[in-house]
Amino acid sequence: MKRSFVIFVISIINCVAWAQTATVQPKIMVIPYTKQGEDIAQVLENDVNKRIVLTKVKEAFDSRGFTTVDFAAKLKSLSRTEGLTTDSQSDLKSMIIQQSGADIYVETEMDILLSSSGNSVKIILTAYDISTGVSISNKVGESGKFYTDDIGKLGSKAVEKIADEFLDIMQVKFTDIVNNGRSISVEFGFDSASALSMSTEIGNEGLTLADQLELWMSEHAYKNNYHIQGTTDKKMIFDDVKIPLKDDNGNNYNINKFGLEFLRFARSLGLQITRNIANNTLVITFK
Repeated sequence: MKRSFVIFVISIINCVAWAQTATVQPKIMVIPYTKQGEDIAQVLENDVNKRIVLTKVKEAFDSRGFTTVDFAAKLKSLSRTEGLTTDSQSDLKSMIIQQSGADIYVETEMDILLSSSGNSVKIILTAYDISTGVSISNKVGESGKFYTDDIGKLGSKAVEKIADEFLDIMQVKFTDIVNNGRSISVEFGFDSASALSMSTEIGNEGLTLADQLELWMSEHAYKNNYHIQGTTDKKMIFDDVKIPLKDDNGNNYNINKFGLEFLRFARSLGLQITRNIANNTLVITFK
């Protein structure tokens, strides 16, 4: 009986240890590289080699156990349901990325090099965190020169040469996000007509607005991890604030939801604000 109990306890300990060390893998979507103003749908439709390379990159990730989102399927679905006009085509890429449900998107660029001494393909892979737009992995792979016109095959060779290292780097960076949060910047300022300043006393405790902001940040930054770049009477900048990957209910968390939490806090103090997000920075303006 005692021996069975010991074995049971050891099993529980092993399960807990495994849970603590288990790696959370990101969900990935592979997309084609496009220049500014290019129609991403036309880029794929007009170039079979790009479609082949995109598929090969996705297959490389699938074969290594990662969950991937089918970009082509998302493209068709969104184009059909949204009824996109010519003017909105430029936003199609960002719309697909934001509605994909993926954690990371991998932009794939292909360069075909033709010569009398053999043809080759160069592949550039760049992984971005969808929530913040921050690059977390990039690699360049080359197929080597071969006397063949099978560009898709050359692209596949280039992908295979860098897939493992690319995914290893990406996984390390994503695991750090899971454990320590994503990094954003938050800037607090004032409307030109505002009567407030950072030294204005807010609330029942007689604390200045600057003090209130830091107290709120210490409670809401992930694991209390934040850094103040500087404070003046008209501005306060937090240049490295960590936010979690998921909220307490296991739902995706992002910079917009962080701003929504602050909006509720501001209203509780009777303050009016506006919120804007640009380049991974949340800009809060007091009215």
